Amino acid sequence: MRLVITHYILTKWGRRWKNRTELERWQEKRIRRQVDKVRLHSKFYREQWAGIPSAEWRSFPIIEKSRMMENFDELNTAGITKEQAFAEAYEAENSRDFKPTLQGVTVGLSSGTSGNRGIFLVGEEEQAAWTGTVLAKLLPGGLWKRARIAFFLRANSNLYESVKQGRLQFRYFDLLEPLPQLLARMKEYRPDIWIAPPSMLRLLAEAQHSGSLNLTPRRMIAVAEVLDPLDRQHIEQTFGQKVHQAYQCTEGFLGSTCSHGTLHLNEDIVHIDKEVLDGESRRFVPVVTDFSRTVQPIIRYRLNDILTEAAEPCPCGSLYTAIERIEGRCDDILYLPHVSDGHLVTVFPDFITRAVLAASAEIEHYRAIQHSPQELEISYRTRPGSNEDTERQIADELTRLFNRLSCTPPLLTFSAYSFVPGRLKLRRVERGWKL
Repeated sequence: MRLVITHYILTKWGRRWKNRTELERWQEKRIRRQVDKVRLHSKFYREQWAGIPSAEWRSFPIIEKSRMMENFDELNTAGITKEQAFAEAYEAENSRDFKPTLQGVTVGLSSGTSGNRGIFLVGEEEQAAWTGTVLAKLLPGGLWKRARIAFFLRANSNLYESVKQGRLQFRYFDLLEPLPQLLARMKEYRPDIWIAPPSMLRLLAEAQHSGSLNLTPRRMIAVAEVLDPLDRQHIEQTFGQKVHQAYQCTEGFLGSTCSHGTLHLNEDIVHIDKEVLDGESRRFVPVVTDFSRTVQPIIRYRLNDILTEAAEPCPCGSLYTAIERIEGRCDDILYLPHVSDGHLVTVFPDFITRAVLAASAEIEHYRAIQHSPQELEISYRTRPGSNEDTERQIADELTRLFNRLSCTPPLLTFSAYSFVPGRLKLRRVERGWKL
């Protein structure tokens, strides 16, 4: 395995393109080759693409998670049924032993924040390629420099354990463990690289600030949750360094930050079409085509994420698309009735975030949950000793926002903030009702 990973880093990352056109031509060749291969081995895709030449792959029907799960048995190329995969994954979740595989294939569960849990399958060769990519893109020094990695997640996986190579030590920190136990393990292990959801990095920053943790990481990498501006600011101020990001999900390793801290799409392993939500603000939904995964092929797959493309090229000079922010999920777009005709107006999560943060510099934590088009709950916590009229200030900012959008303001209710990292992901802005 290590030889495969080393070869992958040396060959994959030695490639350079002179311009964006060269990169796109290279992507096109890889995608057509991938499509031909998938057509042979996946009954689902073969039937899905019947009569459409590989050169016209952009005309293939788009699929989403629900369609993938409905056709899981015929979509994957390993002959693994959905029943087998779920049984293996749930057994690992319950026993907290994530090492077993099915026919040499790693099986994992997505978090299922939308109520629809998904399965991912990763073959041994794909695992090696993933590890090589992660090492090359995220870790300072890659495979060659000694590092102790602390990985905080709801569930471990052979995929993550494969990072443990040579000079790299890896230790999994289960988010279901109590915080004092996690802090004790951190102080004993003294890791250089911290990989965790932003909500966990925030707790580590608060522990550092209170004196119950006294460690200085070499790099912090946020995963699994949206990195909110409030959390980013607090974490970076506490540790005096940038928070890097890995855009990783069931559908693949889709993005990572450069030395400038800008998130770039990993366009050397995936192609991403932009389904535009709002051209003026550069918001789009990514449609992913992975030209490397064959056990569970990802072709013309629409994610549920809202991404904002950067307005200017990154100073790092990368040809890969720069992303200003991963804003959240499409399911968390809020909708409010228009003041004149009652039709529902789109309110992006970032609109709510900006309004709440503009209300007061004393706000330490917040969540906004829309329970219906007529009701919005705001939970928040301010710094100790703050005597501001925070509720009024938040209400004023939100009222200004709703007036600009010509929306009927919802009934605002306020509650105390409470969230503990664990089984659930932190969603700062959330729609709790379905259209």
